Amino acid sequence: MTLAEGRSLDGRDVVAATCLRVDARAADVAALALRLETLQLRCGAGQALVEIAAAGVNPSDVKAALGMMPAAVFPRTPGRDFAGTVIGGPGGLMGAEVFGSSGDLGIRCDGTHATHIVVEAEALVRKPAKMSLAQAAGIGVPFVTALEGYRRAGLPQADDAVLVMGLNGKVGQAAAQIAAWRGAKVMGVVRRREPYAGHASAPVAVIDASAGDVDAQVRELSGGNGADIVFNTVGDPYFKDAHRSLARGGRQILIAAVDKVVEFNIFEFYRGRHSYFGIDTLALSSIATGALLRELAPGFASGALVPFPIEDCAIFPLSQAKRAYETVLASSRDRVILDPKG
Repeated sequence: MTLAEGRSLDGRDVVAATCLRVDARAADVAALALRLETLQLRCGAGQALVEIAAAGVNPSDVKAALGMMPAAVFPRTPGRDFAGTVIGGPGGLMGAEVFGSSGDLGIRCDGTHATHIVVEAEALVRKPAKMSLAQAAGIGVPFVTALEGYRRAGLPQADDAVLVMGLNGKVGQAAAQIAAWRGAKVMGVVRRREPYAGHASAPVAVIDASAGDVDAQVRELSGGNGADIVFNTVGDPYFKDAHRSLARGGRQILIAAVDKVVEFNIFEFYRGRHSYFGIDTLALSSIATGALLRELAPGFASGALVPFPIEDCAIFPLSQAKRAYETVLASSRDRVILDPKG
C-alpha cells in the first residue's frame, strides 16, 4: 500500500507496514519464533513516518528478542537502528533521507526491523550525502555508545591518551574514530596479534593482549603517564589491565560485562584519583539519541569519521531475519543489516 492509498480520514499519515514480530521470550536463538505481520502505522503530531531502506542488527536487538533485556515488552518488533526516507510528517522533512537510533525502539516499543516506522521528527538526522542508506543504518548503536561514553566521562582532548579495550569490535572502532577525530593519541588492545580493522584520521597504536604486560605497553606508548581515558568495551576480562593502565586522574568507561563481579583495588582507585563511568544507551530516548548522532554528523560529512563497510553477505531480507540474528549472536565482525525490500 502506498502512503496516498493509506491516508486516513482525519488527515494523519497512515501506512500498512510489514513488521518482524516476536511474541514471547525464547531460551536461545534456535528456539526464537519470528514472524512477519502487517500493522497499520499512523503518524501523529510531532512525528514522522519513515520508509525504512536498511536497519542495523545489534547484539542488544537479539538479546531483547530473546527476552534477556528486563525492559523488553512482548509482542514487539525488534530493532534500534534505521535509515530511510521520510514519507509522512513535517513538510520540511518530506522526502529527506534520514537515519536514527534509540534506546526505546525495539525494547519498550516497536522497532526498526520493518518496512516503515513512526518516530519523533526531532529524533531524525539527515544522512550525509557521501554515505549510503545501508551505511547510515550501521552507525547507530556503536557510535552512540562511544560518544555517550565520552560525553559522560569527558570528551577526548588533543593532549589526551585514549586506550580502547576491544579495539576491533564495532564500539571499539567507533571509540577510536571519535578520539582520533578529536586529536587524541589513540591506543587499542586486541586479544591476539592483528592490525586495527577500522578507519581513523590519525595513527592507532595496537597492543596485543596475548603478549602480556598491557599496562607496561600503554605506559611506554604514553611516555610513562598511562591513559587519560580507557574505553573498556569488553568489561571484566580487561578490567585489571584497564585499571593499571590509567594515568593519575584517569577515567574508565565501561559498557559491558562477562562476569558481573571483579576484584577492585580501592586504594589504587582513590590514590590514583580515578573515575569510572557506566554507560547504558537503553536509557536514551529516540530524541536524545538523535542529538548524539547529530553531533557526529559533521565528522561523517567531512570524512573524519567513516561508517562501517557493509558487505553483501551481511545484508539479509526480513524473511531471513533469524539468519541475521544468528550471525550477530555468533560474534560476526560484519555489520549486519536487514533490507526490508530484499
